[in-house]
Amino acid sequence: MTAARMIALRGRSGPPPALVCEGDLERLTPIGGARTHRVAVLVPMSGSAGLWGPSCISCAQLAISEVNAGGGIGGIALEPVFLDSDDSSVGDLESELNGLVEDGVVAGIVGMSVSSVRQRLNKVLAGRVPHIYTPLYEGHEHSPNVFTIGETPGDQLVPAIGRLSDMLSARRWALIGNDYVWPRASNAIAKPCIAAQGGTVTFEGYVPFGLEEPAWLVERIMRTDPDIVLISLVGQDAVEFNRCFGDMGFDRSVFRFSTAIEENILMATGAANTKRLFVAASYFSALATERNLSFKERYHAIHDGAAPALNSLGQSMYEGISFYAGLMRRRETASRGPISYASARGGVFYTNDRKACPTYLARADGLQFSILDRLS
Repeated sequence: MTAARMIALRGRSGPPPALVCEGDLERLTPIGGARTHRVAVLVPMSGSAGLWGPSCISCAQLAISEVNAGGGIGGIALEPVFLDSDDSSVGDLESELNGLVEDGVVAGIVGMSVSSVRQRLNKVLAGRVPHIYTPLYEGHEHSPNVFTIGETPGDQLVPAIGRLSDMLSARRWALIGNDYVWPRASNAIAKPCIAAQGGTVTFEGYVPFGLEEPAWLVERIMRTDPDIVLISLVGQDAVEFNRCFGDMGFDRSVFRFSTAIEENILMATGAANTKRLFVAASYFSALATERNLSFKERYHAIHDGAAPALNSLGQSMYEGISFYAGLMRRRETASRGPISYASARGGVFYTNDRKACPTYLARADGLQFSILDRLS
């Protein structure tokens, strides 16, 4: 194992402890030899998606604390092993996870990564342990023992295109994304939806992770005279694009829309560069529901009021840990029906293809989101 990329955290019901020295992992025993139930928790800690890491880790810590306060897994404490799920080092991750599963060190995986990482891990894991994949994704995942609890384009993209086309009279769409499965699959769904609204696609392009100095890309898009730009860029790449878009003044006349921009990207982009920016998601920190207000209170309390910003991807990790615990309990009792799990948004899971998750349309107002409407 590559110890520099692994961090262990012992779950408990009180405030989360500091992340432990990764060298301790070399002494982790198989689960059968210790009173612990260990799960690998995949979080992007570097690369374009790395800015989501702190929120994801902090939300996972809250879920672990709550699971253990409720009796753990069959009375045994849940203990996570955090791994970096950055796309650029997926080869190392494949090797590490294969060793952890093969040696019986972890009993399952809860993961937040880009879809290309998930697809590669599916081949390595081959259904040997349950894999809970938490973020929004392109849909149609049917690999054995893989559970996808996040939104799909049918939940976010399809209703939002119809709503924005009417609300903004947007007919000319430019599509830009990173060059991997989620943006390409999402845009394949978006294009007929745009056409059904009487719209046209003026530009479609894909760029590798690590977008730097994107002025050339913004200029190329704007030469096609779009009304709105659908942005399917990940993390820091979305930040760089939106900063440049605003700096070049195009935010004064052209709308932007995304299903993957959240509170951290908004803050990193800067209030001056978020005009005319819309987002569809099933979770925003600004949700004024009793469920979310309670979640936020517990989140900030366990982190002494100094936690990273709450966002949809961090909240998905909170759901993922709770879902894993619910899945293990259901397997112990051989019960049927939807899996029960804690959620700040109120999601319900039946199968990978059948979920009930509320989806909202929001507008960026400076560094905050204003929720405009519920889409589903």
